Amino acid sequence: MLTKMKVAQLQEIDEQGARTLVAGDKEIAVFRLSDGSIRAIENRCPHKGGRLSEGMVCGSSVHCPLHDWKIDLLTGRVQEPDHGVVTVYETEVDAETGSIYITLD
Repeated sequence: MLTKMKVAQLQEIDEQGARTLVAGDKEIAVFRLSDGSIRAIENRCPHKGGRLSEGMVCGSSVHCPLHDWKIDLLTGRVQEPDHGVVTVYETEVDAETGSIYITLD
């Protein structure tokens, strides 16, 4: 069953910033990109477990703070020459209230 969960208000996350949340046994990083869009992914690099919420956002990717692996925030895929994938969560922003929601399975 899918669950929609409110995680923050848009104004609470700086442009190119992140917020971390825990939902059950999942740690999730929520990012606000420079175009204003919101993305949410598993907060763990597949390489050595670095906290992606602490990485640098560049365009629609985040760089792992441990070894600079570049992870696409749209697909969760690690960019070549490295390989791996993290879970991506569907996001939604309520245009009227600025509330940010993610969908969990």
